[in-house]
Amino acid sequence: MENIGIVFSLQLPLWLAVTATTPIMLFCLIGVVLKVRGSFFRLLAGVLISAALFNPAIVQEERNPLDTIIPLIVDETTSQKLADRGSQTEQAVAEIRARFEKLEGFELREVQSRDAISKTSDVSSSIFSSLDSALQDVPVDQIGGAIIVTDGQVHDVPVNPSDLKFGGPLHVLLTGNDGERDRRIVLKNAPRFGVVGESQEIRYEVNQTGFNKSENRTNVTISIDGEIQSVQQVIVGEESSYVFDMPHGGKNIVELSVEITDGEITDVNNHTFVAISGIRKNLRVLLVSGEPHSGERTWRNLLKSDASVDLIHFTILRPPEKQDGTPINELSLIAFPTRELFVQKIDEFDLIIFDRYKRRGVLPLLYFDNIARYVEEGGAVLIAAGPEFGEPASLAATPLEKILPAIADGNVYEEPYRPQISELGQKHPVTRGLDGWNAGKPDWSRWFRSVGVTQRTGDPVMTDENNSPILLLQHVNEGRVALLLSDHVWLWARGFEGGGPHVQLLRRMGHWLMKEPELDEERLVAEARANILTITRQTLGGKPEDIVLESPTGENRELEFSEVDNGLWEVKTEVSEIGLYRATSGDFQALAQIGPANPREFASVNSTADLLKPVVHATTGSISRLSEFGVPRIVGVSRNATTSGRGWIGVVNANASSLEGVSRIPLFTGLLGLALLILAFGSMWLREGR
Repeated sequence: MENIGIVFSLQLPLWLAVTATTPIMLFCLIGVVLKVRGSFFRLLAGVLISAALFNPAIVQEERNPLDTIIPLIVDETTSQKLADRGSQTEQAVAEIRARFEKLEGFELREVQSRDAISKTSDVSSSIFSSLDSALQDVPVDQIGGAIIVTDGQVHDVPVNPSDLKFGGPLHVLLTGNDGERDRRIVLKNAPRFGVVGESQEIRYEVNQTGFNKSENRTNVTISIDGEIQSVQQVIVGEESSYVFDMPHGGKNIVELSVEITDGEITDVNNHTFVAISGIRKNLRVLLVSGEPHSGERTWRNLLKSDASVDLIHFTILRPPEKQDGTPINELSLIAFPTRELFVQKIDEFDLIIFDRYKRRGVLPLLYFDNIARYVEEGGAVLIAAGPEFGEPASLAATPLEKILPAIADGNVYEEPYRPQISELGQKHPVTRGLDGWNAGKPDWSRWFRSVGVTQRTGDPVMTDENNSPILLLQHVNEGRVALLLSDHVWLWARGFEGGGPHVQLLRRMGHWLMKEPELDEERLVAEARANILTITRQTLGGKPEDIVLESPTGENRELEFSEVDNGLWEVKTEVSEIGLYRATSGDFQALAQIGPANPREFASVNSTADLLKPVVHATTGSISRLSEFGVPRIVGVSRNATTSGRGWIGVVNANASSLEGVSRIPLFTGLLGLALLILAFGSMWLREGR
């Protein structure tokens, strides 16, 4: 393509050239008007002098025509995967591509817009950000408009349409259907932390679109850790609340679900959840020491070193039946309040520890029956046994016998051995990975005493070198029991032969007894970081059942676990949708949230044109719904022409081009200019001479 024109290159400053040529041209024009003899030749000479000063030249440009760029922004955010919007989008994009292939002089630039996380950690449809990215390397005069395929839920619509960096029409093709129904639940306020046993409040609201006014009541089901706690009837649009006591320490998953009705566009936003960390304000521990021994201080020091533990410690030095004449005021500082501790306030304790305790007439058998009841209803008991466990006055000869995992066989072994972690214990979170553990020969000191037992139930997580149990853990209805069959753990605390992980072991054991979720033997956990979902399964058995992962839009897929440690299985997967993911393995279920708990992407999912109307009208574009009209015809139009009509949309032909080369021919330089001037002046003088 060639463009030819004339350009001027002044030899003098413009003001000087105009000042010099104006009187000459004015004088010559007056002569022509008055028909003075020779005026025509004078005018010709004046024109040539002026042209010489302005130095005209013929310029020829070689230009390469450029295609007009039309960006096609395809909304692929999560809301676009609801109902049949995905298929509508796919079909529309295919038709648009086919039509632009037949349209000469236009280039379709396709860009996918996916969920974006903003600086506020919210997730949104950033259509116009994607549009800006698509046009960063394109000159404004090469853009002929834009086409957006979306459901209309766009969260970065410019407030001022002039902020758009192109002047072409913006055409919107809407997916979805008019009049869609949707009901959603939104968390208004929820605590991040809570003290175990204290009341917490969650505030929420149910909203809906497309429902009749008569359908303004619905039911909300509230579950904690997968167990239904309450079903509340609420009024749509009004804030409601749920008050509950924090059940346990660690992560508590509170899930709220509003009932699903027929015809809803999706049930994705009918569910929401919040993870609340349970904090134990003060762990109340009762330590009852019987026969004095070297390890008694180990227990006391360990429990007193933890600021979160309220410890009540009694050591029984003298049974009631012993009478030797010693005055009472010289025997103890306080009497043992047995009734208060084991009857009236027993349920206030998180853990009861019997350290080398045997019956000495202090606690009646009725109290032991009360302790057994306390365990069955959710309490915890730890028995640190010594030789007394095999004697007739053993705790195993009390009503506690029914909750113990083993009873003494009458043998006490006093031979050196190195404690071992059993095969089961290598999978158990209490003993797995203890510092210094090496299979066969752990890097910790020996113990020198153990109590022989007949095991009936429970999990033997630690044994001696002859595979006899040293530590047994057992669930009893709602409660838990631990039986430590050696009183030599203090050797680790004193650093004998290098010591051992006594703090790690005893703290894990105590936290397991107090039901810390992280130490549960059977557990499924799902955690999300960015777009990576990690699902972890703790089990004492073999390979767990495969994961069935349900996405926020209801799609299911199976994932297979891989073993990462003894008793610990894991699967990692990349996910693309925001919202609530539900992982199920057998009877276990875990929840994880990608993005914020209440993303804007699901705040409203109804297909709508309202958000885009202002910017579309400002650019003389159009909005049409695919379910009603399909993909309109696409035609090229000139600037300032109508850009849409019934069944068609127009894209502006920008007629842009790129400069390939320039040739310049000066008209008044060199001999040619001089010859023309001499000819003009000669003609003028010749005429004047006649």
